[in-house]
Amino acid sequence: MKTATIMALLGATLAAPAVACSSCGCALTSDWLNQGLVSQPGTTLALRYDYVPQTQLRAGGARVSGVALPADRELEQYTYNHYVTASVDHQFGSDWGFNLQVPFVYRPHATIGEGDVGRSFSRTGGLGDVRLTARWQGLSTPGNITGLQFGLVLPTGQIHQSLRHGPAAGEEVDRGLQPGFGVLQAAAGIYRYGRLTADFDYIVQLEARAPLDRRDQFKPGLNGQASAGIQYARWRGVMPQLQLTLRAAARDSGENSDRENSGGVQLYAAPGITVDLGKGLSAFGHVQLPLYQHVNGYQLAPRATASLGLQYRL
Repeated sequence: MKTATIMALLGATLAAPAVACSSCGCALTSDWLNQGLVSQPGTTLALRYDYVPQTQLRAGGARVSGVALPADRELEQYTYNHYVTASVDHQFGSDWGFNLQVPFVYRPHATIGEGDVGRSFSRTGGLGDVRLTARWQGLSTPGNITGLQFGLVLPTGQIHQSLRHGPAAGEEVDRGLQPGFGVLQAAAGIYRYGRLTADFDYIVQLEARAPLDRRDQFKPGLNGQASAGIQYARWRGVMPQLQLTLRAAARDSGENSDRENSGGVQLYAAPGITVDLGKGLSAFGHVQLPLYQHVNGYQLAPRATASLGLQYRL
């Protein structure tokens, strides 16, 4: 079983929430391509770029349009999320391994505040919340990998960046749009990888993320994900993949949260491909498409997201 194949199919579904996006209704499943759940000892370096353009304002399961101004609530206009994540993964000779992910965030955002008629703009960015996880694959059998994940999302991202222009200039951006959440979070999951048929591999994964404290009157909501994917393994050096991810997030809490407009349920499909470039280097890319979205309150949602990356096996 080639490490590149496993690395391509398995990603860090738990890593996505390491960057602040709780109030915007986004679910990044691109990190399945960067989990590092491998069976052979060694170290892998990865660099991934995710683009999540949230341009559709939704309420419940419907699109919002034609709201007269001034409105009695905030109307977000767009949020263009850019994430660059560098990671180091190491599998020991035993059943143990670890994964370190360091995200960098750049997020242009525009909104119309309650009672305003003009837009206010922000460009939050910088280091996001670093994620460190360990894994134990002692439940594996020949031809299959079964493992447990557990770790922490560290509060390394800034939480007090402000709107730059417009009627609300100088006010702090919503906590869900800051580079970090500002609280320590626990992450845990279970996964299984194996051969579905002679030509197809499969992966199923469950994970959850929970805050361990609150900070500055803010606590992100508990969220969980269930993912399933298949990979066509017959073509040499080229591996098409398809993933389905269901994400559910509870509302944020605290006086500085946008509780009314946070949390929801999303279902996404993500076709993708990984190409083996030789000498331990592989490239991947995929597009994530929403199949179902239901948000609490008013939230921006993406019509599609895109991910690209490189992985190098030392």
